[in-house]
Amino acid sequence: MKKNTSGPRFKALLKKANITTTEFAVFWSTEAQNIHNWYTRGVPAYRMEEVARILSVNSHWLKTGEGPKDASTLRVLDQAGNTFDAQAIRGVYTVIEAIDVELPCYKETAIPGTNKTHVVKDPEHSIRLPRSHLESLEIKPADAICIHMIGNSMSERIEDGSTLAIDRGLTQIIDGEIYAIEHDGMLRIKYLHRMPGNALRLRSHNKAEYPDEIFRAEQIEEQSIQVLGWVFWWSTLNKRRPQVPFLS
Repeated sequence: MKKNTSGPRFKALLKKANITTTEFAVFWSTEAQNIHNWYTRGVPAYRMEEVARILSVNSHWLKTGEGPKDASTLRVLDQAGNTFDAQAIRGVYTVIEAIDVELPCYKETAIPGTNKTHVVKDPEHSIRLPRSHLESLEIKPADAICIHMIGNSMSERIEDGSTLAIDRGLTQIIDGEIYAIEHDGMLRIKYLHRMPGNALRLRSHNKAEYPDEIFRAEQIEEQSIQVLGWVFWWSTLNKRRPQVPFLS
């Protein structure tokens, strides 16, 4: 029986992929120290096949250093049943840990050659949220997107520039909940209320500066008012650093 000398190869694979022992430990629901011990003791025999699949290498090569390095299977599942690209793990580390979800960002942008705007995906930005946040609210990761708050209509609850997460799976209006809407190409964040005759009331948190708006059913259609989804999370960065008094 070939000796298990996998430790150095396992360590090199994680280093090349820029994966820490803490991140890798997530897959096993164990402590980072246990994974770190594999550097010297080798990957346990009962974990060898699974570790090899996750890192997209041949298990015999991982164990002994002999034979072809590459494995034919490049798609693997984590313990939560999520599919990952194991080849990506072996290269530049862009795979999100099993505890996180990466959400695409959308933004309002001008339509070339017109004076109108529309809401489109921003390929340069995304954010990460704990998967537990979504699961606790029964939100499918594929339905979640992010946007940024524009203006002060929702202050002091949601400040200008805040990042918001939207559940596109919940577009049914529940009175008093906060929603993202696209209003004739404009991205807006409002409390929504249903009104008689299929009308819709938009309410701002900053009611002193932004009075209620009511749209009749025909106006909703004419002005292309579309509910993008329910706002379930937001984050605000303080706009200024406080001055420390009595500095010498």
